[in-house]
Amino acid sequence: MGLRDVLLGAYERRLAASLKQQSLPRHVGVMLDGNRRWAKENGANTAQGHQAGADNISPLLEWCEEAGVEVVTLWLLSTDNLRRPPEELEPLLRIIAGVGDELSAPDKPWRVRAVGALDLLPQETVEALKRAEERTAERDGLTVNVAVGYGGRREIADAVRSLLQEHAAAGTSIEELAEVIDVDHIAEHLYTKGQPDPDLVIRTSGEQRLSGFLLWQSVHSEFYFCDTLWPDFRKIDFLRALRAYGTRQRRYGK
Repeated sequence: MGLRDVLLGAYERRLAASLKQQSLPRHVGVMLDGNRRWAKENGANTAQGHQAGADNISPLLEWCEEAGVEVVTLWLLSTDNLRRPPEELEPLLRIIAGVGDELSAPDKPWRVRAVGALDLLPQETVEALKRAEERTAERDGLTVNVAVGYGGRREIADAVRSLLQEHAAAGTSIEELAEVIDVDHIAEHLYTKGQPDPDLVIRTSGEQRLSGFLLWQSVHSEFYFCDTLWPDFRKIDFLRALRAYGTRQRRYGK
């Protein structure tokens, strides 16, 4: 171990010790951005970049567990990404299926949930994600939402559609529904229903936009934008995000 590693380890421990338990987030959303740029900078092909990003997911979840985070939402593939060329998309979907297998392995304590417009995905990808859900349904560890084929506008449209279908089946007229519908009714039909909204949303790679990620749920979230490309994201970067979160004064509009 070199001097740089020793210094980084000391800095990491000091960062962790400085965090205030009462100021830590319950739900962290992560936009895993920068795999393709990482591949280009490291002389790798695009699939190798996506695999490098996938390999960094389990370490992140371990850091979240150590910090006491209860829910993590990982945005792996957007609805817009589904328009990428087949030569990129097909290997990426196989890598995502592999992520589902890894996160649901017997030695992992996490509970996996697939969120997104799964009807837009190939059947084999859906089956892999559903297997991960089934294998982990009884686990009581960190809840991991794997957002694949996810778009914030699509999620809201799906929630409204589900709400309308539910009330139509119960015989509720449109007029009656219009009288009683509120934000809580819609929230009950989101992909993340029953979960706390994200307290902290992290985006890597230097981009400073949400791109529709957790569009409804992030209304009171704190955002942390990090220049590091996702495959290079380290525990120190995560702890810095938590430190920044702990300094924010969350007023919820008050």
